[in-house]
Amino acid sequence: MRESAVYERTVEGFGTVRVGPVDPAADLDVIHGWVREERARFWGMEGASREQVRETYEHLDSLTTHHAHLVRLNGEPVALFQTYEPEADRVSECYEVEDGDIGVHFLIAPAADGAVRGFTGALMTVLVAYALEGHGKRRIVVEPDARNTKAVALLERAGFELGPDIVLPEIDLPEVFLPEKRARIAFLKR
Repeated sequence: MRESAVYERTVEGFGTVRVGPVDPAADLDVIHGWVREERARFWGMEGASREQVRETYEHLDSLTTHHAHLVRLNGEPVALFQTYEPEADRVSECYEVEDGDIGVHFLIAPAADGAVRGFTGALMTVLVAYALEGHGKRRIVVEPDARNTKAVALLERAGFELGPDIVLPEIDLPEVFLPEKRARIAFLKR
């Protein structure tokens, strides 16, 4: 299991958030459990087997342009956070990538003891800081599924500027298959 954090921040009244690389084998139970839930349907892995999830994260682990992170709050896993270089991703076919852009995907874990008011906002603040400050970037690009109205509303509340709906093209490679996806692109500048 990987213990090293690539980013850590303590937020008063919230706790210590650590962002560390996903270990595809050691973190498999946690990630597989999260991505198969109905609430994570827009993540696109609801029918994935344990082996498929492990292979997906092993593939991500082999890339230099895409990175998967397990986010922990006071030592407990609370989110999956992925960063990527937009110019090396299918999103680059849908908008003009600018120098200083970083793409992100995030999946917040189900609340163990029910929803905690302000949890998502506090966590988003740390993840945005990591994406921008931790990588020296100027702008975050996200492209949640256009049907995911909760995610789109969350991004808007967090200060993202919503762009148009886009269609991310299908990718069919030996290592990965991603179906075509209608998404809502959004940006957050430093």
